Amino acid sequence: MWSKKSKISSSNFKSLIMKNIKIIIICAALLGCNVACKTHLPSKTWDEAGYNADSDIVPGINGYKGLSINYKRNGKSILTVRLEDPVIVGVAAKEEKWGFFQFPGIYRSLDNAIVAKWNMCPDDIAFYGKWDESYSISNDEGKSWSLTQKEPVIGGGLILPDGDRIEINTPPSLKVEDLQLPKPVWSNKDVYGREIVYYKHSELPKVLQGVYLNRLTKGSASWTMEHEVLNDSLAVRESDWGMFPVTWWGDMRISADGSIIAGIYPGYILGEDGTVDLSGISFYRSTDKGHTWDYQGRISIPALQSETNGNTLPVVCFYEPGFEILSDGSFLCVMRTGDVSPMYFSRSTDQGRTWSKPEAFTRNGVLPRLLQMDNGVIVLASGRPGVQLRFCTDGKGEKWTDPFEMLPFEYKKKELYYEYSATCGYTGLLSVGPDSFLLIYSDFKYQTQTGQIRKAIKVRHVVVTPIVTCK
Repeated sequence: MWSKKSKISSSNFKSLIMKNIKIIIICAALLGCNVACKTHLPSKTWDEAGYNADSDIVPGINGYKGLSINYKRNGKSILTVRLEDPVIVGVAAKEEKWGFFQFPGIYRSLDNAIVAKWNMCPDDIAFYGKWDESYSISNDEGKSWSLTQKEPVIGGGLILPDGDRIEINTPPSLKVEDLQLPKPVWSNKDVYGREIVYYKHSELPKVLQGVYLNRLTKGSASWTMEHEVLNDSLAVRESDWGMFPVTWWGDMRISADGSIIAGIYPGYILGEDGTVDLSGISFYRSTDKGHTWDYQGRISIPALQSETNGNTLPVVCFYEPGFEILSDGSFLCVMRTGDVSPMYFSRSTDQGRTWSKPEAFTRNGVLPRLLQMDNGVIVLASGRPGVQLRFCTDGKGEKWTDPFEMLPFEYKKKELYYEYSATCGYTGLLSVGPDSFLLIYSDFKYQTQTGQIRKAIKVRHVVVTPIVTCK
C-alpha cells in the first residue's frame, strides 16, 4: 500500500508528467543530433587520375576514415562511394608473427548473423588442413562484434539450388617419405631456392587425387568432408619442402544452367614439351552437385612470356584468381602475378571454355576478390601494399576506377616485401544490400589505447551508387 507521503495531488502529478515529457523531448533531440552527426561523413570530389599497370606504386584515394566521395571520369560524375568508418573486429593481445591475425574471411551464419574469421597459425605448407582460426559474430550487420572465440560458426559456403552448401576443403599435407609416388614429370626451384617436384595427377595415389569438399546438407548443422572426382587428363600436382599438399583453391559459382563452375589454382598441366605449364588457372564444371568435376577451360600464359611485371621478372604464373559470373552471363577472372606486380583480367563468353588474352590493369595486388552488386557495379578488393577497392560500371570488368585506399602504406622494394607491409593484403567481401557490402581486412599497424602497435582485423561498410547506368 502507498503511504500518505507517497500520495501526489492531481495538479502536481500533471506538472511532474509535463516536466518529464520535456526532458524526454530534449534527450530525444540530443540523441537525434548525435545519430545525425554519426551518419554525416566528410565529402570530397575525386577526378580520375587513371592509375594502371604502368603507374608508380603510390596511394590512390585516401579512404582511411569515413568519407563520401563523388568520383568523376572525364569531368563527369559516375559514382558516389560512401566509406563508413572502420569497425574493429579483433586486436592481437601481443606481437604476432607472419601468418597470425591475418588472411581474414567474412560470411553469414545459418541464422543470418555475420561472421568474421582470421588465421592464427604459421603460413606454412606443414599447417595446410590444420588451420587454427579465430571467429567473431555480428548481429547488427557489422556495426558491432562479439568477443573473439575459437569455436567455428556454421554457415558460409556456396549455396546450391537445392539448399545444400559446399565449400573447398584442404586436407592435411602428407610427408613425401611416407608415400609411394610415381616417377616425377618435372622439377624446378622457386625464388627461395626450394625444389618443387611435379607429378601427373592420374598417376598419384588416390589420397592425392581428386577434390576435397565440405558439404552441409539442407537442414543439417554440421559439415561432412567428401572426396570427389576430378577429370583432367593433363592435371599435375606438386610436392614442396618434403610435403605433399592437396590444394584446390579458388571461387565456385552457380551458372545459369544450374551447374557449378570453379576457377582454381594451382591448376598446373603437363605441356607438350614435357615441362609443366605454371600459369595455374583452370576451370572445372560439375553437373552433379560437386561430386564430379570435369575440365572446362584454362587461362593460358604463353602469349605473355615476353612481358614483364613490376619486378622486371618474366610473367610466368597466374594464381589467386578472383572469379565472378556477371549479370550478362559472361565470366570475369582477375589474377595475381606476384607480391608487388600487376594484376591481369580475362573474360569468357562461352562458360569458361575459352578466355580472352589477359590484360594487365593494375600495378599491384594479391588475392583479388570480386563481387557484382545488384545495382550492376562490380567491386574488386585486393592489396599489398595497403588494401585497395576498385569499382567498374561497364558491366564487363574492363574499365576500373582509381584505387580507394583503406590503409596508409609505405612502399619499400625488398625481397621479402611483407616484412614492410601494413597488412597481409588479403580481404573478404560480403554483400549486405543491392548497393552495399562489407569489406574485411587486416591492419598490422593498429595503435591500441595504450599506444601499442598490434595487428587488428577491421570491417568497413561501403555503399556504392552509380550515377551512370551500369551496362
